[in-house]
Amino acid sequence: MTAGTRTTIARATLALAAGLTVTICPVVTNTAAAEPVTVEPALPFPVPPAPPYLDPGFYQPDPARVAAAQPGEILAARQVNLANFWLLPLNTNAWQLSYRSTNTRGEAIAAVATVIVPHRPAPSGERGLLSFQFAEDSLSQNCAPSYTLQMGSLPNPLNPVISAEFIEVQAMLQRGHAVVIPDHQGPNAAYAVGPLGGRITLDGIRAAENFEPAGLPGTATRVALWGYSGGAIPTAHAAELQPEYAPELNLTGSAAGGLMADIRMAVDYNNGTSTFGGAVLGGLFGVAREYPQVAQFIDQHMNPLGKAVRLVHEGQCVALQFAGFPFINIKGLFDYPGDPMRSPEMQPVLDELSLGRRGTPTAPIYIYEAPLDEVMPINAVNNLYDTYCQDPNARVAYTRDLLSEHGIAAVAGTASAVLWLDDRLNGVPVSTGCHQRDVPTEITDPGAFAAFANAIGGTLAAALGMPV
Repeated sequence: MTAGTRTTIARATLALAAGLTVTICPVVTNTAAAEPVTVEPALPFPVPPAPPYLDPGFYQPDPARVAAAQPGEILAARQVNLANFWLLPLNTNAWQLSYRSTNTRGEAIAAVATVIVPHRPAPSGERGLLSFQFAEDSLSQNCAPSYTLQMGSLPNPLNPVISAEFIEVQAMLQRGHAVVIPDHQGPNAAYAVGPLGGRITLDGIRAAENFEPAGLPGTATRVALWGYSGGAIPTAHAAELQPEYAPELNLTGSAAGGLMADIRMAVDYNNGTSTFGGAVLGGLFGVAREYPQVAQFIDQHMNPLGKAVRLVHEGQCVALQFAGFPFINIKGLFDYPGDPMRSPEMQPVLDELSLGRRGTPTAPIYIYEAPLDEVMPINAVNNLYDTYCQDPNARVAYTRDLLSEHGIAAVAGTASAVLWLDDRLNGVPVSTGCHQRDVPTEITDPGAFAAFANAIGGTLAAALGMPV
């Protein structure tokens, strides 16, 4: 009996125990040669979903089966019930997909994404697909959106960002677009590893397009990417990787805000001077989970204080990553003769983690950043803009929000990002060229305040049971 079969039986048993009838589920076939995948029913209320570490059949499928699959091939699928803030049900269609992706060493790995399709029709006749990357910023798989977004998941005050950003997802659902949400940190919660998150994101789009119940028009689906802060890292890397890694996708645009463009500059910027220093340090620990040479360097050169701090950081969600150890001297946690971020052992990985080295994304990209951002250095984003715009075919829109800092820019820039992405998913073209602008606040952009108010109003209506 396979792990997937055991999971199906367990979920069906729970449903029967609740006095409900298990419905016959559709079968999804990836390709003519692929093994059919049964879509399991959603758990009946009030049965809570299992955290990922207690759900190995779905999150950690048979490695041999994963290795035999193609990138984006669906390994398992199930319906799920989503909620705002763990308890307020969202009236929409939602599933989780377990699928095959690839790590930074070219090895097959399993990944999980949540696919959401609104009840309302697509605005352009054919439904577009937004891939939304949450600022998960954690070192535990149990902080992943696939678990946190489910109704009945354990309330976690250390993981508030996902609940807040879910409003942005609903803003796009309210406009008739489908959304896929990858657990972009992968099975080891490798926080801040953009090249890994980019691959998982692109394969999540492939899986969503392969998933027949979602009703998407396959590779013809207009696709867009969106992420802020920790979610912007996989978003921007996916935009750069897409022409080579997933050229068949019809990527129409990407929006990235609060972007970490250069990890060396981010560490320098936050070293002993920022309230977000603990989050950057957590990112370094996340990188060590994906790159053995970084793990070896940390084990060899981190001093006892650094190892104690690492012990506290391990397995924690976003709030502790940010609130824990403000103003920490990151480089002072290493006993190394010189700057540990300039050590020869670290340079190949740091190069791979920095944006702009793979060239300019071929699809349009919208970047929004605050010069007063206290965690992401604006100069790194300015440099990235200049690098992208050396390409004569570049299509880059860059907005600098002058009166905001990191958190305020996330809110102020939401509506403008929604409007820009909505145009891309509805087929509105973008002309070639680079365009940079400075604004006091993006909330005063034409149509932005109305779009923001509509998103909040729609989310409140959804909390009262209105279908999305």
